Amino acid sequence: KAADVGADLSGKVIGLKGGKKLDEDSPYNPAVIADNVGDNVGDVAGMGSDLFGSLGEASCAAMLIGSSVVEITEVGWAALVYPLYISSIGALVCLVLHFLATDIMPVKKEADIETVLKIQLIGTSLLMTGVMYPVTVGFLPETMTIQGVPRPVTSDNVYGCVLFGLWAGCAIGFITEYFTSHTYRPVRDVAKSCETGAATGIIYGLALGYLSSVLPVALIAGAIYFCVKTTGMYGVAVGSIGMLSTLATCLTIDV
Repeated sequence: KAADVGADLSGKVIGLKGGKKLDEDSPYNPAVIADNVGDNVGDVAGMGSDLFGSLGEASCAAMLIGSSVVEITEVGWAALVYPLYISSIGALVCLVLHFLATDIMPVKKEADIETVLKIQLIGTSLLMTGVMYPVTVGFLPETMTIQGVPRPVTSDNVYGCVLFGLWAGCAIGFITEYFTSHTYRPVRDVAKSCETGAATGIIYGLALGYLSSVLPVALIAGAIYFCVKTTGMYGVAVGSIGMLSTLATCLTIDV
């Protein structure tokens, strides 16, 4: 973080002689190497390991809960490792959709980057939606008895939980972009508020941060409620994996 702030200060505040300012990533900026190293450590190594750790924990939890369902244990390993199918298929789908940005819709100018990445994220979610149905119906038992759910749970119910988590995660990604991208109004308003001093910038930024969390929290709460009502805790577990299934694409967009 110190390198990030230092690159900004040395380039945009101090600058060069004659009042010329430097971009954060300018090769003439002495802090740019440390800044880029810090970005990679924070974004790729730090956030990547954290999110993939969450994916591993969710997968283990889902398999542990699945082992308590009699019908799943009767089918055997093919049904027990169903949570791993979600994450592994998600990685393959992200790999296939990677060619969308490199070959099918190649980026020709800077303005195309944001559009292509958005299409790639939506395309990944759409492909996962289609692929996961035959996998869910094919490997899970047709009906299951899950503790806490008063009626028989079907494989379609499990698929619905995966779907809810998948699209809730996709929506959260777009909401995050809206509140953090300079393309949209919130960030521009924060920048404008700083024109009247640091105090207004801090107050407005803090308020916007609180506001930006309302919809993601509502989506997560809605996903939990839907999954618990339809499939119990097993639904919550597979729904969380569905939310993380497009992780590879999301990390690529961030980097």
